[in-house]
Amino acid sequence: MRCPFCGHEDSQVKDSRSTEDGAAIRRRRQCEGCAARFTTFERIQLRELVVVKSGGAGSDVRREPFDRDKLMRSVSIACRKRPIDAVRIEKLVSGIQRQLETLGDSEVPAKRIGEMVMEGLKGLDSVAYIRFASVYKDFREARDFEEFAGHVSSVAKG
Repeated sequence: MRCPFCGHEDSQVKDSRSTEDGAAIRRRRQCEGCAARFTTFERIQLRELVVVKSGGAGSDVRREPFDRDKLMRSVSIACRKRPIDAVRIEKLVSGIQRQLETLGDSEVPAKRIGEMVMEGLKGLDSVAYIRFASVYKDFREARDFEEFAGHVSSVAKG
């Protein structure tokens, strides 16, 4: 494992333990070159996933490798400054990744991932849900927010 501080190729594992949800192994490492310590995470990957993105009307279809870190960043941004424990965000992202890997298809439409995130955030925090929806659904005007928030509010009450 390359050291993130000095780039040295070798490091020694000092401690290993499972994460709280059991979806990964957390390893504390020490660089053999500069003696700096850092943490890595090891996760199970059932299959290589490819995200299929379409740019809209008449646009080309693009394919890119699934990036768990990108998914985590998107969810974290939606949850920023909300009273949501990082462990719950991690569980949501791990759950979505696990669902995608067990779908049986190695190609997953980006729209499907967005829907899964929306569904997960709906049960986690309504503000984070609306934030994510504003980007995912490409809100253009304040009215778009009002209509969506009104729908979320009416669903929460009823």
